[in-house]
Amino acid sequence: MITKETVHKQLTVGEVAARSGVAVTALHFYESKGLIKSQRNAGNQRRYPRTVLRRVALIKVAQRLGIPLAEIGEALKNLPDDRAPTAADWKILSEQWRRELDERINQLTLLRDRLTGCIGCGCLSMEACPLRNQGDVLGEQGPGPHFIQD
Repeated sequence: MITKETVHKQLTVGEVAARSGVAVTALHFYESKGLIKSQRNAGNQRRYPRTVLRRVALIKVAQRLGIPLAEIGEALKNLPDDRAPTAADWKILSEQWRRELDERINQLTLLRDRLTGCIGCGCLSMEACPLRNQGDVLGEQGPGPHFIQD
């Protein structure tokens, strides 16, 4: 039987970890980054509202999509702290992340399709490297590496 007391009961960090499948250390990390919030009881122990479970689930899904925690944190700042994220909240977030994910998929597809032109090169120094130096444009800048990461 679900009582009013059960519904409003706050969860310990261990209970949140067990229910969400996320390690206690990860929950502490999320809290240090402002992704989730807890209150302290009289014994200075963390207590989380039950709504944190949906917020943690949202964080884990976004991470699985490759969304950086900083971006997840920015998105969560737009949601009220006093309730769990709703389907409408998720729709807004997922539409934004979908655009970013589509762009990443396009970039990875291009990389994959150009990869076979480089297999066996070993050093990526071909005059017309389709991955790093298309048309040898970097050769005009002189010797040595010109960038570490795109």
